[in-house]
Amino acid sequence: MSLCKRLFTLLAVSLLLPMTVSAADTEIRNIEIGYLQLQLPKPPLLSNILPDPDDSGLQGARVGISDNNAGGRFLGLHYDVKELVSTDKEALFTQGRQWADQGIQYLVVNLPAAELTTLAQQLSDTGVLLFNAGSPDDSLRISNCSANVLHTLPSRAMLGDALAQWLISKKLKRWLLITGTRPEDKLYADAIRRAAKRFGGKIVAEKDWTFDSDLRRSAQAEVPLFTQTTEYDVVIVADEKGDFGEYVLYNTWYPRPVVGTQGLTPVAWHRAVEQWGAAQLQSRFEKQANRWMNSVDYAAWAAVRTVGEALSQGADNSGPKMRNFLLNKDFQFAGFKGRKLTFRDWNGQMRQPIELVQPRALISQSPQEGYLHPTNELDTLGYDKPESQCRISESGAK
Repeated sequence: MSLCKRLFTLLAVSLLLPMTVSAADTEIRNIEIGYLQLQLPKPPLLSNILPDPDDSGLQGARVGISDNNAGGRFLGLHYDVKELVSTDKEALFTQGRQWADQGIQYLVVNLPAAELTTLAQQLSDTGVLLFNAGSPDDSLRISNCSANVLHTLPSRAMLGDALAQWLISKKLKRWLLITGTRPEDKLYADAIRRAAKRFGGKIVAEKDWTFDSDLRRSAQAEVPLFTQTTEYDVVIVADEKGDFGEYVLYNTWYPRPVVGTQGLTPVAWHRAVEQWGAAQLQSRFEKQANRWMNSVDYAAWAAVRTVGEALSQGADNSGPKMRNFLLNKDFQFAGFKGRKLTFRDWNGQMRQPIELVQPRALISQSPQEGYLHPTNELDTLGYDKPESQCRISESGAK
């Protein structure tokens, strides 16, 4: 029989076969992911800085659900997100427990460090896996670690190290550090001091910004005098809320660049990131949220997408088994950052490059060229395994 006749016969037989589909083939598994966010009161600011959107993180989780469903339908998976944004932390704790009792295995949480730790302790007996998309506190990665928490938001140490590598590569080694009065400003400054020791920067002077004057009218007179000190190559600002940092630029005693929380800034994500296919993510997010994607949005998106990616690779749909799957060195996640992202098995931190941006452009990405590591150069950012007391892969999910 000729080849053409054989192909014709096979086609005819296939058309005559019963067109039956088993119930298992049509069954859709529903995967629910919870999202919890503590809406903190916005403190009064001393500048005209634009505040962060109230739905930072939430919109990222929603886009992640949409992305999961785009591919999940081919695997018989459908994703939903349950949401609670509240000013009442107890309401969030109660909701987290209720969702756990209902069988939800994954929670994306946008909470401060203390509230995140409390929630992790309260859910430690449920098997629920928490993804930290809101707190950059280093303590959560070096000492106060929870076995049931993974971190998709970079730590302050990762941001500080990313900035320090760039500064040293540009031979900007003498630093003036200006720190605000808020607790988070102090923590950011701690990360900068650590980075200076780690990479060879020298903090020639430190100053605390303790003024409460309206810099919109007085910056040109006050900031030059305030920054008059030992000569420096760069000014590093630790002002996470934006009380004064925007007015340091172009007003320093020496005409020097400003970096840190203002000026050239290390971030997990920014609208200017368009390489490595990121423009597609930016477009999807803007269509969904009608605004730009920020770092917390990216962290929440990455948490949701991590679950979707792991399930598509055959992970079991349970918090403890998912946790072990994600901590395995073979798991990798494509996060539009130019390389595969993985989780550190000692503290649950997602390894990721850090973008260095100015308000309208991507300037660089760390790790910088030449910063090597015995196993993964991404571990030059943040606390490496010997520097951390955490060993969550050994303790297991409780």
